[in-house]
Amino acid sequence: MKYIIIILAFLVISTTAKAQNNLDNREKFQFGLKIGGSYSNVYDSEGEQFNADPKAGFTGGAFLIFPVGKYLGIQPEVMLTQKGFKGNGTLLGSPYSFKRTTTFLEVPILFAFKPSEFLTLLFGPQFSYLLNQKDKFTSPIINYNQEREFERDNIRKNILGIAAGVDINLKKIVVSGRIGWDAQNNKGDGTSSTPRYKNVCSQITLGYKIF
Repeated sequence: MKYIIIILAFLVISTTAKAQNNLDNREKFQFGLKIGGSYSNVYDSEGEQFNADPKAGFTGGAFLIFPVGKYLGIQPEVMLTQKGFKGNGTLLGSPYSFKRTTTFLEVPILFAFKPSEFLTLLFGPQFSYLLNQKDKFTSPIINYNQEREFERDNIRKNILGIAAGVDINLKKIVVSGRIGWDAQNNKGDGTSSTPRYKNVCSQITLGYKIF
């Protein structure tokens, strides 16, 4: 009798473990961290000529996955992302280069469509808060570096945007691609004339699902 009970207990444990392993990950609540790079640029929000070159930066943060059934879900994220642009030209006959780096705290609220455990498609609004800005100007005549916190500047610090992307899920590892663009310009309350550009930024990250 004792051996029969042991065998039955072993079968129950084995069956339960197998059932857990076979549970579709799309129906699980998940939390993870990710880190990667950004590639951003800006464009004139009023459609006038504005030339700038893209620049690379850093991005990293955390994400949550709330399943809504097997195929749908909501995925909020909190990201620290560097954006900006760079350019060059001629001033008084001398060449110069300029680079602006803006650091944003971003909170995308993404709606997820999960056709398979391997693939997740995402789209939704993104809320960005401007933390600081660094400008670097270099020329044979003058060089300067400036960092601003925007405590009193008339510039919009809260920017509403749109984000879209895809996640490739490899068990605990997730490879993510995102693109986001501002729906509002950064002219503050409207009394400021410059800058009036909008950001557009793409991201590639590598994440790890802690649970």
